[in-house]
Amino acid sequence: MHIDLTAMEFRRLLDLVYIGNWILNSTRGEDRFADYDHIESKLFGLCQDTKMQALVETANGEDVPSHAFIDGGIHEAIAYYEDAVFYEILAEELSRRDLYYQDITPEIYNDFLEKMSSYMEEFRCNGVDRLILEDR
Repeated sequence: MHIDLTAMEFRRLLDLVYIGNWILNSTRGEDRFADYDHIESKLFGLCQDTKMQALVETANGEDVPSHAFIDGGIHEAIAYYEDAVFYEILAEELSRRDLYYQDITPEIYNDFLEKMSSYMEEFRCNGVDRLILEDR
């Protein structure tokens, strides 16, 4: 297979591969999806002996994203995504709780959306600063 990419397109592909592998493998410990690690290594290895050489280093005989790549802002993009997902899941779970975990039927769908919207607005304005958990 042959894919024609500009240098900038290839650089963006490296970002996508790293982010995808991070999402799949960062919480798996020793139970990683090795085939995704292999593809990441293979693509980053293509940076060797190019103008993108600073993006790759070798660790334990494998080509891996370099510290320069990792520290270059990619984790800010991941953190932005994680924050958005966190607040959406929290808003949905709180809305479901408020509706006593009923199935979201057409009859209560608008109530559900209203509750979610209210929670999302709260989180947009205040994050979790006003969240209170009570002892049971």
